[in-house]
Amino acid sequence: FSINLIRCELLLKCSVNVFQSLSDGMWLRCGCAASLRVLASPLRVLGLRRCNTAAFMPESTGFGGVSGRSGLQEFSVSSSESFWAAVARHRLSWIRPFTAVQDCDLSRGRIRWFEGGKLNVSVNCLDRHVHTCPDRVALMWERDEKGSEVRYTYRELLEMTCRVGNLLRRHGVKKGDCVTIYMPTCPLAVASMLACARIGAAHNVVFAGFSAEALAERIRDAQSSTVITVNQGIRGGKILELKKTVDTAVQSCPTVQQVFVAMRTDSPVAMTARDIAMEEVRQQREDVVCEPAAMNSEDTLFLLYTSGSTGKPKGLVHTQAGYLLYAALTHRYVFNYHDGDVFGCVADIGWITGHSYGVYGPLANGGTTVLFESTPVYPDPGRYWDMVERLQINQFYGAPTAIRLLLKFGDEWVNKYDRSSLKTLGSVGEPINTEAWEWYYRVVGEERCPVVDTWWQTETGGICIAPRPSDPDAEIVPGMAMRPFFGIKPALMDTEGKVISGNDASGALCLAQPWPGMARTIHNDHQRFMETYCQPYPGYFFTGDGAYRSVEGYYQITGRLDDVINVSGHRIGTAEIEDAVNQCPAVAESAVIGYSHDIKGQAVFAFVVLKKNVDVEEADLSRQLNGIVSEKIAKYACPDFIQFVQRLPKTRSGKIMRRVLRKVVELDLDSLGDLSTLDDPAAVQEIIQGHRELLSK
Repeated sequence: FSINLIRCELLLKCSVNVFQSLSDGMWLRCGCAASLRVLASPLRVLGLRRCNTAAFMPESTGFGGVSGRSGLQEFSVSSSESFWAAVARHRLSWIRPFTAVQDCDLSRGRIRWFEGGKLNVSVNCLDRHVHTCPDRVALMWERDEKGSEVRYTYRELLEMTCRVGNLLRRHGVKKGDCVTIYMPTCPLAVASMLACARIGAAHNVVFAGFSAEALAERIRDAQSSTVITVNQGIRGGKILELKKTVDTAVQSCPTVQQVFVAMRTDSPVAMTARDIAMEEVRQQREDVVCEPAAMNSEDTLFLLYTSGSTGKPKGLVHTQAGYLLYAALTHRYVFNYHDGDVFGCVADIGWITGHSYGVYGPLANGGTTVLFESTPVYPDPGRYWDMVERLQINQFYGAPTAIRLLLKFGDEWVNKYDRSSLKTLGSVGEPINTEAWEWYYRVVGEERCPVVDTWWQTETGGICIAPRPSDPDAEIVPGMAMRPFFGIKPALMDTEGKVISGNDASGALCLAQPWPGMARTIHNDHQRFMETYCQPYPGYFFTGDGAYRSVEGYYQITGRLDDVINVSGHRIGTAEIEDAVNQCPAVAESAVIGYSHDIKGQAVFAFVVLKKNVDVEEADLSRQLNGIVSEKIAKYACPDFIQFVQRLPKTRSGKIMRRVLRKVVELDLDSLGDLSTLDDPAAVQEIIQGHRELLSK
């Protein structure tokens, strides 16, 4: 395909998109301004006044008289193909139109959307906006150094993306390859992601806080021959030696042939024969035109690794068209995003939130997105709100962990800054507790900004349940995700695998039909994908979470049902931590559980059995074990408490009873249940006594 032909078609489609933007903008001008009020008990926030459905979603004119958010939701589920076909044709720019909307069978783990279609994700995120608004700001990079933000227009971001794409092509990266990116949140990292998409390579972004061993495991599984990194990272005023971490990692990665190294700081680093400096990009030596590859809808866009209960990270595969469409649609409607808004997602690009709502969703919508490199408390607890004032952020999307942390510093750090630009507040990563929700709403949002508590996962690609979008006067209940997004049909399952039909009920949360943004498989292990998500409840997608459906039909997430801990919004498998702990020569075995934590949501508690005749101070061994976990996984995975025990509670078949350990840590001894099935019930009493002694220290 000629780039000129692509650009001609994009120019035509961009004209349509301009009309779309104008139509969307009418929503604000047709009497739909947010009107919020609070009821005394329980605290509930009321939503948007009535507005024209066609202005809200132009595609609805072809939906046979459907009106209102409820009507759109019902249509999107009952007439899924018609809904997604219309949205895909209207909101994505296609090189070749798709011929089939979907070919999905959850019972077989088959998920395919928009087959026959060809497009390029980078073109949808950059080129079509450059044609209509080249000087609109695409990225606001909030560097670690406070007050030193850097802005990139769509034209500048396209040029940087093309330069990186040409550099990669010149060094042999081709369509179908997978490039691992180990970088802090910065514009060059975004350009690297988009450059991969432009030339048809998949990207595998690894959180820059992961250890060399965790990075190496992900490089090997992705079979990457190319890595992109920086000399050093900076976060919270601290230097992170990212290049050194990569050097250590690639020693055990025989597939790696080249490492591209950019400079985040002025400090030189040792370069090896495989290393390539990215000076060509910084000094603008590469061409600013890079022909985009025509990609099939179901070609891989990226891999992203998430922890599982088995200890081996899962490389979830997201594809081109469906993922981009879903990220864009949820970004626009959950957050009520409009042209000219500044969207502030403070997640790292190493996580799915950074992918979907830091990069792909906002850029597909032609938005302005903030890249946050620092921490919520550097150099002081007012960092977020200073940034909101300086950058005039309209939608702020952060984690409950950070909100709980900042709440403890008091209101003065918030009230010090002007937050009048804020229109919507979002929460992501874990359920937000009511106290944090109320503080977020009353203090940060000044009781005028709706708080959208969003539920979704790396597996889902984008937000699945959230309070918005909603019907006129629809309430928002604190601490509840509430309403399924368009095309999402939740189901609660009982212990016998049957659907729970009524309200005021709890069960395993499943999704009853496929949607475009969902992951397609686990890289090189589709059987594991089937066993994890499709086989527990045949015909349904099993999320691994439990949920409660209220009398009103709203959904509240109650937590993980498998052995996965959610630490500060980061999912980590208990088996992964246990595997690291057990590598210590002094350790015979261990059991790890998650427990409630005021700041982090969940924290890690490890029970450790030592080998016989081990003579070492427990405090020294605790430091050693935390060091191993930090090296093997990451610092956030380190246990907050380590209790050394003589033995673990096990069934007669040898299974560790983590349920019992969890009750001990939660001091819920009255709910220990029947211990007669244990091989040695006396082990529980020993652990209870040891736990009391640990807490008394």
